[in-house]
Amino acid sequence: MIMGGQIFVLSAPSGAGKSTIADALMKRVEGMAYSVSHTSRPPRGRERNGVDYHFVNRHTFKEMIKKKAFLEWAEVHDHFYGTAFDTVDSRMTSGVDILMDVDVQGGRNIKERFSDAVLIFILPPSLETLETRLKGRGTDDRKVIQKRMAQASEEIRNCSWYDYIIINDDLEKAFMEAQSIILSSRCRSERRMNWVSAHFEWVNPSSH
Repeated sequence: MIMGGQIFVLSAPSGAGKSTIADALMKRVEGMAYSVSHTSRPPRGRERNGVDYHFVNRHTFKEMIKKKAFLEWAEVHDHFYGTAFDTVDSRMTSGVDILMDVDVQGGRNIKERFSDAVLIFILPPSLETLETRLKGRGTDDRKVIQKRMAQASEEIRNCSWYDYIIINDDLEKAFMEAQSIILSSRCRSERRMNWVSAHFEWVNPSSH
């Protein structure tokens, strides 16, 4: 009996390390699928179409909005980002957990649609550290970094309604905490009772 998959959301200010943690989770945690978002912004650095994002122009993105193709979408830093329905539904039905890297607006929309979604917010140890990381990436000019820092302060205010908060002052420790959240969620009784009732016939989950 297949247990339905669950959604795990990672959110963080730009530069806090969520993409690195997401990459590590995909490589080291079995049964996970990464939801590749659509975006209207151009690729940065070594980003690849269909791997990091589905890169489309603004017109195409707006047409997808009209067709209600997105589970969630938002405009962030003057660019559109969104998660298409068809990248999520079939995998969850087959029992695969979905990992999403979205902003706080997207996280709220997903929680409203999927109440059992697990939301994880990743924080930098300080705003000073965050600014140093953004400058170190070498992908944004000074004005863009200033804008991202202003946005970061607003995003961090939203961490209070997330299910879990990880402070990324040590990358391996942050990864281990994220992995622990996923593994413990998989062991919750409500996610295991279908399996239990299929293997132990005298257990009736509806009687509890």
